[in-house]
Amino acid sequence: MLITLIILLTQLIIMNDLRIIKKYPNRRLYDTTVSSYITLEDVKKLVKQHIVFCIQDAKSGEDITRSILLQIILEQEEEGEPIFSSEVLAQLIRCYGDTFQSIVANYFERSLGLFAKQQDDLREKMYNPLSLMTDIAEQNINLWKDMQESFFRATLSSLKLDKDKEDKQNTPNSDSQ
Repeated sequence: MLITLIILLTQLIIMNDLRIIKKYPNRRLYDTTVSSYITLEDVKKLVKQHIVFCIQDAKSGEDITRSILLQIILEQEEEGEPIFSSEVLAQLIRCYGDTFQSIVANYFERSLGLFAKQQDDLREKMYNPLSLMTDIAEQNINLWKDMQESFFRATLSSLKLDKDKEDKQNTPNSDSQ
């Protein structure tokens, strides 16, 4: 019950900030927030800017966001260097209707979320050279510490072996007496 309430409240908050784009039968997209027609390239920019939106069929009101996003992915795959190889696409198709379909979807969602977070962290560090330099310096210091400790351990071990040899040589042997 509480989880359902939280989900509903979250959806209401999102709906207040939700940008509505309508797709008309002439295949044109109309952004109601800026009151103008936009292209798929503009939709792609909204995605990259993390702007929450919904694309609706202007006639039926049906949410067609997924199909438009898939269309953008298809165009991107055809234009440049594709992300999905034929084998990956074949494996994806095999997942549909399988008992593990929801697990695969969850896995992709979490993996891409983690990947996006790591990218953001890296970008943040790149835009903050001091932070990046501090991280590099810390890594270098730790590397030097490890190297010094290894060197000192090896040196101490070597000195101990030399001392043990020297002690054996200076110790009178009980057989010779």
